[in-house]
Amino acid sequence: MQVAIINITYLLASVLFIFGLKGLAHPRTAVRGNLLGALGMLLAIIVTLIDRRIISFDMIIAGLVVGAAIGAVLAVRIQMTAMPQLVALFNGFGGGASVLVAGAALIEAGLLGDVDNLQLTIATVTSGIIGAVTFWGSLVAFGKLQEVISGNAIHFPGQHVLNAVLGAIAVALGVWIVLNPTFVTAYWVLVGVGSILGILLTIPIGGADMPVVIALLNSYSGLAAASTGFVLSNNVLIIAGSLVGASGLILTSIMCKAMNRSLSNVLFGTLGPTEATATADEVYAGKVKSASPEEVAMLFDTARRAVIVPGYGMAVAQAQHAVRDLANLLESRECEVEYAIHPVAGRMPGHMNVLLAEANVEYDKLKEMDDINPTMAQVDVAMVIGANDVVNPVARTDPSSPIAGMPIIDVDKARTVVVVKRSLSPGFAGIPNPLFAADNTLMMFGDGKKAVLELIAALKES
Repeated sequence: MQVAIINITYLLASVLFIFGLKGLAHPRTAVRGNLLGALGMLLAIIVTLIDRRIISFDMIIAGLVVGAAIGAVLAVRIQMTAMPQLVALFNGFGGGASVLVAGAALIEAGLLGDVDNLQLTIATVTSGIIGAVTFWGSLVAFGKLQEVISGNAIHFPGQHVLNAVLGAIAVALGVWIVLNPTFVTAYWVLVGVGSILGILLTIPIGGADMPVVIALLNSYSGLAAASTGFVLSNNVLIIAGSLVGASGLILTSIMCKAMNRSLSNVLFGTLGPTEATATADEVYAGKVKSASPEEVAMLFDTARRAVIVPGYGMAVAQAQHAVRDLANLLESRECEVEYAIHPVAGRMPGHMNVLLAEANVEYDKLKEMDDINPTMAQVDVAMVIGANDVVNPVARTDPSSPIAGMPIIDVDKARTVVVVKRSLSPGFAGIPNPLFAADNTLMMFGDGKKAVLELIAALKES
């Protein structure tokens, strides 16, 4: 009877997880989705603690207090620009926890003489490899995003060969552990190999591909958790891990499609200029037109439809609230304002959506790329704030470009384009953007937040 009650509660928790994920698909239901997911996890934790009576509740409570304190501080103090780094750490902690739990279970099985359990040994090996790759890969991703290490792709001769050798060693160690489960030391050697592999697999990936990497590492953390569920024979952990793993893979696929690149190209290729890529002097020389906030204000005075395209530069400048104020001012003057969102704008999936939601921008005004592009020619003013590669027209016009074929927001088709940017420096792809030198483009150089505030002041004076 007790086992039946536990499994029914686990099933209820799993249903809550599914409804929670469904709620997170839309901002209007996101809060409810979070609460449903949290309720499901609370049920799962309570039932697990009741079932595993040998656990010391003193240690559990101590861990709960410490973890809750750290989480509360991070939630309050973290800047939205640093949210991708925090997500990377979350992914890493999930992988690290799976490694430690699976290792502890293997040690316990050895002490209890239960090492002939094939499910336990295979799942432990899987959890150890995936968890180690996830933990160290996530730390590298964090370091690149936080600029603790270079955000550029890091390559060295024989890199792919070394990764292949390490992968073969990891597989061989995994088979050895399954055949010799009493040799626990081999598990930690396996974790060490997986850790090196996690670092080497992530360092060659540049900043432009960080949204894909974060989504993929999120999937890895879910797969590691699901494997640990098989180690512990815990149904709810298997289901929760599978949900995270599957959703992460789906999101990774969406990100790759948005960049018109295969996953293998993201993981093993290099995004950057080639010998055929035009230089900045060739693209910009004598063609870039700079405009003051007062000149841009005159454009908006007669505009009836405006589209704002946010990018990572907006996040760095923390300009989302100023952008909202600009949109409100324009709407008070009977100008329709929409926001064009590219799937990989920023450093994580949905980064721009989260920033604008923080500024209380109505979600209905956020338009996906495929929805806004067909009507871009009817836009009076398209304002690009901190975006670069996702509005670069060479993706459509130059088959030899590193971003050739990547779907972009067609701002160049608007009647007038205003680009707010500190300089003409390239985006993550490392290539110049002909949009900045187009006949219908004006550059408003400066910090995103300061430039928008100056534009608002000029509009109020006009």
